[in-house]
Amino acid sequence: MSSYEARFKVWRGDVAGGGLEDFGIEVNDGEVVLDIIHRIQATQAPDLAVRWNCKAGKCGSCSAEINGRPRLLCMTRMSVFTREETITVTPLRAFPVIRDLVTDIGFNYAKAREVPAFVPPDGLGPGEYRMMQEDVDRSQEFRKCIECFLCQDTCHVVRDHEENKTAFAGPRFLMRVAELDMHPLDAAEESGLDRKKTAQDEHGLGYCNITKCCTEVCPEGIKITDNALIPLKERAVDRKYDPLVWLGSKIRRRPSGPA
Repeated sequence: MSSYEARFKVWRGDVAGGGLEDFGIEVNDGEVVLDIIHRIQATQAPDLAVRWNCKAGKCGSCSAEINGRPRLLCMTRMSVFTREETITVTPLRAFPVIRDLVTDIGFNYAKAREVPAFVPPDGLGPGEYRMMQEDVDRSQEFRKCIECFLCQDTCHVVRDHEENKTAFAGPRFLMRVAELDMHPLDAAEESGLDRKKTAQDEHGLGYCNITKCCTEVCPEGIKITDNALIPLKERAVDRKYDPLVWLGSKIRRRPSGPA
């Protein structure tokens, strides 16, 4: 096994402020960035804070920014960098820092609670739902999401405009709205819930300008923009500007009573 000395810059600090700290650290064949962060903890900075869990790219815990790009520490191999390169590891920029590489991602859980859940079809109990396989396949892609929130972090609507956070759910949760809206068994409309309208009015769908930056950083390869956000935008626009819907909203009912 060959090894070499790598140069790292790791952000250290808390909500009050901080900066990059330099580390020279040994790297071995086959290692990922999380391995190196753990070695820095073990040998040079035992108080370095980093969030992680599975180290298999399935829990989404070790999200951070590596050389400015949102990535999973456990899925970023050291072999993608040259030996001469200085590797910079910083916390997710879109969320408040707690300490070092750990950020407060509570924003995302607050947005998750704002999305109305699946509405079961009337008269069917659990285990009685039936769907065509093509409908299952259509939404199955979105179920691969590990909620690493890299898409939320890289979305410039959130990342560069703090004031948008109150009105914008972000790509991860607009994708959830899209998944529910295309679900053939979701009875939201029958219950009076228009998911397309709420996506526009309550979750900020109009803020998304489909730059596809969310798709580019997704570690699961979900085509968030092409398969969820653009179709949801199309359905929302169709509903809003459908001439029959518009006409129906303009027709006033005659008052009841004798002719």
